[in-house]
Amino acid sequence: MATATPLPDVAPDTEAKTRRQPPYAVILHNDDKNTMEFVVGVLRKVFGYTVEKCVKLMLDAHQNGKAAVWIGALEVAELKADQIRSCGSDPFVKQGGHPLGVSIEPAA
Repeated sequence: MATATPLPDVAPDTEAKTRRQPPYAVILHNDDKNTMEFVVGVLRKVFGYTVEKCVKLMLDAHQNGKAAVWIGALEVAELKADQIRSCGSDPFVKQGGHPLGVSIEPAA
């Protein structure tokens, strides 16, 4: 008859720990070409925020030069930045239109 061999005790300090990835921020840059309505519309479309939150973020970027509009995992931040860029430029801007300025930075 076989006997069960007890498993060795593992000290808590030697257990493998999962390291969390640092958060990243999607940064919206100030834009003097695209209309405020277009910026708010893009933020609503990409993030599903309320109009009030979108206006606040847009004004924050307008007054301070940039604003963190989302914070989370790097892969999702890259996706959100690409979604913002893919919205293109404001259709009401006749010349010199360009997609919204957006970047990704480690969250502070």
